[in-house]
Amino acid sequence: MIRYLIKKIKAAVIYKNSKEKEQEINVDPFKLSSSMSENVSRLKKILGDSNDVVIRDFTCGPHRKMSVTLIYIDGLIDKRVINDDVMKPLMYESKFSIFEDSEHIFDAQEFKRILVSAGDVKETDSSEELLNGCMSGDAALIIDGFDKGLIISCRGWDMRGVEDPQTESVIRGPREGFNENLRTNTALIRRKIKDPALTFEVKEMGKRTKTNVCIAYIRGIANQDLIDTVKERMDKIDTDAILESGYIEQYIEDAPYSIFPTLGYSEKPDVISANLLEGRVAIIVDGTPFVLTAPLMFIETFQTAEDYYARPYYASAVRILRFISFGISVLAPAVYVALVAFHQELIPTPLLFTMAKATEGTPFPAAIEALIMLITFEILREAGVRLPRPIGQAISIVGALVMGQSAVSAGIVGTPMVIVVAITAVASFVVPEQSDAGAVLRFFLLLLASTMGGFGITMGLLIVLIHLSSLESFGTPYLSPLAPMRMPDLKDSVIRAPLRNMITRPLGLARQNPKRQKKFEPPSQKNS
Repeated sequence: MIRYLIKKIKAAVIYKNSKEKEQEINVDPFKLSSSMSENVSRLKKILGDSNDVVIRDFTCGPHRKMSVTLIYIDGLIDKRVINDDVMKPLMYESKFSIFEDSEHIFDAQEFKRILVSAGDVKETDSSEELLNGCMSGDAALIIDGFDKGLIISCRGWDMRGVEDPQTESVIRGPREGFNENLRTNTALIRRKIKDPALTFEVKEMGKRTKTNVCIAYIRGIANQDLIDTVKERMDKIDTDAILESGYIEQYIEDAPYSIFPTLGYSEKPDVISANLLEGRVAIIVDGTPFVLTAPLMFIETFQTAEDYYARPYYASAVRILRFISFGISVLAPAVYVALVAFHQELIPTPLLFTMAKATEGTPFPAAIEALIMLITFEILREAGVRLPRPIGQAISIVGALVMGQSAVSAGIVGTPMVIVVAITAVASFVVPEQSDAGAVLRFFLLLLASTMGGFGITMGLLIVLIHLSSLESFGTPYLSPLAPMRMPDLKDSVIRAPLRNMITRPLGLARQNPKRQKKFEPPSQKNS
């Protein structure tokens, strides 16, 4: 009892100290006064003793009687802009001489209009805006005698260039991908859509990280209800940190407990541009190349950008192949277990004898074999993803070959099970956006198949279908345009019709501007 009380007292003391320390650090925002020393002192108290904070004091003006302080974060700014466009004009090439013979009184407006040659300069009297500007890569200029400061845009941190996206490889199509810089990403979209109606709205999210998050849409195409819903859900997010677009996805999605995603994502500008032109809203987060799109339909995860660059017959065949591959990746282990354990009469007799011979002497039933192999596959896949690329590929290939062959040689699993799991693994990579949901469904259906056979698989698929039918993504049915069926939208569903026949946008997305092109008549062939 005494030890318990001592622990409680220590915990209370630690909590009190942490709260006092937090109060010391979190100084309330204040309005700038005309005393530069007071402003700088209070800002230093907020910034602390961080090594990357640079506070540069210097004098300027007629006879160098005016004191100025420049504050910026080393590593986030372009030093050329600081030296050539801020400090050099004030200290060495100053235009103060034009006011030496007059009674003109300088203010922050004069600094902004005449003396600072940077492109973007903002005037403010709020310490919070000054600090937010510094944390975002701008420089804060505080002038003695003035109750306003200047936020000078001079962002210049190192960033990755526009490269070929790693997660969405294409044979034909643009090979540019988003990077971690917000403004670069918006520029890539603007290059694709040169429409004044394309709108970018930026807001800060995360009390600690203050991450810039941009909402993109095309006025006149995207439904206003959709835009308002996205903004409303994002306004409700109250958290310390937004480090990646996945944070926002989990906060604003319709069905957080569903295994199926209800927001799309891509790192290709052409994919995001196409989604915007269909009436969707994009969410771009500073610091990540993955851009979210809302709403998302189930059938959309089986489509790729290359489908629209290829001829319609081949694109439709590949889409059907993706659906078949997803079905194989989800159902193959469960169907094999159901056939072997419950429905041997459905297997052709020669094949049944071959399978019986191959599995003779294995100590586990088919369900346990499948569970062992699937868990082993998930381990190898995770190891291949997390390790460096050359090592990861070697681990995946060598691990699969060696472990599969060793398991068969040792008599732990049968050869047919290795083949089934191998086919399942390859098929699961065809639709990467559904790989997470597919892995969960695979184990779910395997459990039902091992207990109830084919009836269990049927019940499981019925449960999944009911769940998919109940899902919505920002007011749009998840199985649209199949359920509810919209005939015009079926031209871009399981099959892909020629582009000249896609006259309208998806009806559930762009109700106020559904028409995207005029009816196109192909050139008639001359009779020979």
